[in-house]
Amino acid sequence: MSCNINNKYKMKIENKSIVSNQKMKENTYADDVQFMENYIKVIQLTDASNNSKVAISAALQGRIMTSTAYGEKGRSYGWIHKELFKSKEILEHINVFGGEERFWLGPEGGQYSIFFKKGTEFTLEDWYTPKLIDLEPFDVKEQSVNKVVFTKESALKNYAGFQFDLGIEREVSILSKNDIQKELSLENLPDELKTVAYKTKNTLTNIGKVDWKKETGLLSIWMLGMYNHSPNTTIMVPYVQGNEAELGAVVNDAYFGKVPSDRLVVKKGIIYFKGDGEYRSKIGLSPKRAKDIAGSYDSKNGVLTIVKYNQPKNATDYVNSMWEIQDKPFEGDVINAYNDGAPEPGAKPLGPFYELETSSPALALKSGQSGTHMQFTFHIEGDEANLNPIISQLFGVSVDTIRNAFN
Repeated sequence: MSCNINNKYKMKIENKSIVSNQKMKENTYADDVQFMENYIKVIQLTDASNNSKVAISAALQGRIMTSTAYGEKGRSYGWIHKELFKSKEILEHINVFGGEERFWLGPEGGQYSIFFKKGTEFTLEDWYTPKLIDLEPFDVKEQSVNKVVFTKESALKNYAGFQFDLGIEREVSILSKNDIQKELSLENLPDELKTVAYKTKNTLTNIGKVDWKKETGLLSIWMLGMYNHSPNTTIMVPYVQGNEAELGAVVNDAYFGKVPSDRLVVKKGIIYFKGDGEYRSKIGLSPKRAKDIAGSYDSKNGVLTIVKYNQPKNATDYVNSMWEIQDKPFEGDVINAYNDGAPEPGAKPLGPFYELETSSPALALKSGQSGTHMQFTFHIEGDEANLNPIISQLFGVSVDTIRNAFN
């Protein structure tokens, strides 16, 4: 969820009769694919077992809409805004179709924003998601049973008036169980656990003749994933421990106002944040605090979701997306998590859903130069006895600790 969709936006989308508080429904993967195929072409990747499946849309920027670990009748992990699809409406500021990993670019706000035109106010009325990352299709360059590559060439002008001439390449590949063990450094992944995982390699190229410099603004590659919320879902974000004087605050929770203590708990080395879709809130970690992993655990359904990304060493410049002229435009967050909910009492949420997000550093690309951001998403589903050792190895805590994090 972008960090500044405010109450006025809520009113606009309500007027379109698009948003409703969708009740949590256990759709199967086949249900969701069949639904989407009424509106968009769906590209599906599958592993050798034919149980791990990923559904992708070229019409929505190579967006991964959903996935499953149990084949056609398995649980569908991505949140899909079905009412927006059904309406066939095109909304003015943003079209929240959902999907568990979408390609975006930052910054959203500030003097180098790509969501505001030069000279406009930082208010909702002047805020527009670039069509490039909202409605425009990507081209399919290459496709096989387990990989698809998308490309796009375009131009974006930022608030400062600088034009980025850019090329995008987005490669999506499904991972085998052996790949998952390797990427997560797991010695054992029991057969009782069902898995689906994918890697996206997202490359941005400066195809113009002018170098991209801090003085005129930079772009970042921004991955956002929408997942199905539940009252039993807890987001876990490990962090680098250390003195605040040296590393700064552990977590930024000021996006929508301070998050209440019964929804955000900071423990030694790990942050817990509710993913229940009942309270609109967002958190972020700076490059000095962020590790290369975040995740969530649904204790009722036994679903562990893990997001990893390629964390560049010693990178400190990340775009700032706050809606204001900024004193520090390159001191943004690396990892974010968002929990949807009503913007105010009695209002409808966008979903609800929850999100895990990662960003590349600010990309100071010379003419012809490229920058890449890779992200891995893993869903591991099964019983607690088999999941507990994996959670312990990756997050340093137990299932019981997660379940009781807010008690």
